[in-house]
Amino acid sequence: MGSYILSHDLGTTGDKATLVDENGKVLATDFYGYDTYHPKSGWVEQDPEDYWNAFCKTTRSIVERSGIKPSNVAVVSFSGQMMAAIPVDEEMVPLRRSLIWADMRSTKQVEEIGKKIEPDRVYMITGHRLAASYSASKILWIKENEPDIYRRAYKFLHAKDFVVLKLTSKFLTDYSDASGMNLLDINSLKWSEEMIEATGIDAHKLPEVVESTAVAGTVTKEASGICGLVEGTPVVIGGGDGACATAGAGVISKNDSYIYLGTSTWMGLTETEPMLDPKKRIFTFCHFKKGLYFVAGTMQTGGGSYGWFKNTMCGEERTEAEREGIDVYDLLNRRAESVNPGSDGLIFLPYLMGERTPLWDPDARGAFVGITIRHEKPQFIRAVLEGVAYNMRSIVEVFRELGADFKEIRIIGGGAKSALWRSIMADVLNVRIAKLNLIEEATSFGAAIAGGVGAGIYNSMEDAAKIIRVEDTVEPDPKNVKIYESYFKTFSEMYEKMKGLFHALSKLDSSG
Repeated sequence: MGSYILSHDLGTTGDKATLVDENGKVLATDFYGYDTYHPKSGWVEQDPEDYWNAFCKTTRSIVERSGIKPSNVAVVSFSGQMMAAIPVDEEMVPLRRSLIWADMRSTKQVEEIGKKIEPDRVYMITGHRLAASYSASKILWIKENEPDIYRRAYKFLHAKDFVVLKLTSKFLTDYSDASGMNLLDINSLKWSEEMIEATGIDAHKLPEVVESTAVAGTVTKEASGICGLVEGTPVVIGGGDGACATAGAGVISKNDSYIYLGTSTWMGLTETEPMLDPKKRIFTFCHFKKGLYFVAGTMQTGGGSYGWFKNTMCGEERTEAEREGIDVYDLLNRRAESVNPGSDGLIFLPYLMGERTPLWDPDARGAFVGITIRHEKPQFIRAVLEGVAYNMRSIVEVFRELGADFKEIRIIGGGAKSALWRSIMADVLNVRIAKLNLIEEATSFGAAIAGGVGAGIYNSMEDAAKIIRVEDTVEPDPKNVKIYESYFKTFSEMYEKMKGLFHALSKLDSSG
C-alpha cells in the first residue's frame, strides 16, 4: 500500500472525493451528485444506494485522473451528512429511502417523546434539543408508520455508515454521528437508557459506536470488484460533517474556535466536556476522539443570505461579471467596499429560513430595516454581509456568556474567500479572524485526518493538524469596532420588537 489518503464527503447534494498525500497536498478531487426526494411537504429522502453508486463513480474517476495505482491508496475515510435514519437488514440491504437531516415529518413523535421525558432532560443527556431534525423521532416515525420495515431493520445507520457497510460488511457508526441522534448520552458515551425507554426504540437496532479514527474493517473482495479499490484496503469510519469540518479547521484543542461561512453558517469550538446552556441555545457533539467535544451554534442562512441576494437582486452584476470573466461575488464585494461601516443606517436581518441559534424560531423572517431614498445597491450588499456578522456576534455572545474566551477565530467555507467579509467579521466580533490555507476543503481534509491517524500515517490529530496553516489574519479596527457596537445593539433589539409581526406573517403565509 502507498501513503495516499482517499476521503469522501457524503453531503446533501452529492459525494465529494478528495485524494491527498501525507503532506496534505490535494492531488485530485471529484464530485458526483444524487437526487433528493420530497414525497410530501416536510418529507426529505435520499436513496442510500445512490451514496454507494456515487462513491464508486468518484473513486474510480479520481484514481484514474490522478494517475496513481489503486494499490497506492493507503486508506479510505469518510465525512457525511448527519442526523439520518437508514434502516438496513442483516443482508446490508436498505429497506427504504433515508430520512435525511432536513426531514421534519416526525413532529408528532417529538411530542410523544416529550410527554415521557422532559425536553430539558433530553438536552442534558444528549447535548441537543428534542427535535424532529434528529434521528430518534425519525426512527420512531418508521416504527409507528412502517412497522414491517422497523421489524425487519437490523440497524439504523447514517450516510457514511452505509457506504462503510458496503465496503466492509461492518455495521458501525462513530461518536460524532451518534451524538446527533437524540439517543447517545454524551456524558457516558453510551446509548442512553432513558432515551431508549422514552422513545421505545429497540437498543439492539442501534449500531456499535467507535471513535472516528477507528479502522472499521477492510475492503472486501466483492466491494473491490465494484468500486475499484484493492481488496484489503483499510477503511476508517470517519465522522459527521460537523466534526470533520472542526478537525479540518485545526480546531482540536480546548478553546480553539472557528466559523464555517458556507450556505448555512455555524461557529464551533472544542471543549474537553459538554458545554450545556440552560437556555438550550447551543448544542454539543462528540469530536473525533473520546474526551473531546465540539460545541456549535448555527444560523440557517449565512452564506445563503449572500447567495439569495446575488440570485434575486443582482442580475445586472451577474451579467457584468460574466462579461469581465470574474466571480460575481468579487464584483459585489467591490461595490460594498465603497460603503461606510453600518451601511449608512441600513440593517439586514438574515432570517430567510427562520433561525436557530440563538433564537430557535422557525417563524423568524428576513428584513431590511432603515431603508431611505439615499440607499442604493452597494449599501444593501454591505448590509447583507454585516447582518450575517451581527447574527454571528449573537452566537459569540452566547459562548462568552458561558465562559468561552476568544483571542482568535479561524474561518473556513466559501465566504472566507472574501477579504471584506473577514474584515467585517473581525470588527463586529472584535476578535482577530484567521483565514486558513484549506477553506473549502476543510471538511474533506478532516475526513482525511481521521483516515491518516487511523492508518498510522499520522501519529495523532495534533500531528496531522500541523498541515493546516493560517494564511492571513485580520485584526479588528478600533474605530469600526465602536461603530459596529452601536449597530449590533440595535440589531439585537429588532427581532424582539418584530417577533410578533413575524409570527403573524407566518400564519398568513400558511393560511394562504
